[in-house]
Amino acid sequence: MATGNRDVSSGTDTLRRPAPSAILQANPVVAVLRAGHAREYAPVIAALADGGVRSIELTLSTAGVFELLPGLIRDFGDQAEIGVGTVTAETEAGEALDAGARFLVTPVTDSAIVRAAAERDIPVFPGGLTPTELFSGWRAGATAVKIFPASTVGPGYIAQLRGPFPELAVIPSGGVAIEDAPGWIRAGALAVSLGGPLIGDAFKGGDLSELTRRAARVSRLVAEARGAGSAG
Repeated sequence: MATGNRDVSSGTDTLRRPAPSAILQANPVVAVLRAGHAREYAPVIAALADGGVRSIELTLSTAGVFELLPGLIRDFGDQAEIGVGTVTAETEAGEALDAGARFLVTPVTDSAIVRAAAERDIPVFPGGLTPTELFSGWRAGATAVKIFPASTVGPGYIAQLRGPFPELAVIPSGGVAIEDAPGWIRAGALAVSLGGPLIGDAFKGGDLSELTRRAARVSRLVAEARGAGSAG
């Protein structure tokens, strides 16, 4: 699995594939946050970071993300990397990057969005499900491609993809439960992306200490799975 920067050719242009961050490599879990408004994010980010989950995706389906992103990056810059997800247009990618997003995530495969991030050496994870979609995102310069919705295929899909695409780096997202995370890591995923199963009721007044415990649990499970994979 390729995880470092490397040249990617597309047409007559060559660019560098952005490498995954040190934070994601240390703990390969991305927390996907959706709330009524971005002002609700700060205590949830703090609780996740306390549990070891420090790659935080703020979705554009939440109001106020662009306005509050610079402040959240400033406040949590030493604790977490904050990226922007649900990016579906090149203009959104540009605005997120200008605001300081540390990574981009898309639900679709759009080579213009991938290249916008890759040209700035910012990790980018385009979404897709079919081999054609996933390879298109990878060829455009993605750091890893997001299998979405991952619950429709399962971890065995990685082995099938690796046949024709042995260097493909993948992150499953969509319907991934905490208990599912180790299986994906053992199958060779670069990381796992979790929304509701990890966040739970945190944006509805739930106990944030429970969120920290869930974050610590998934962090431990993926670390054990990665260790088992290395041993094997």
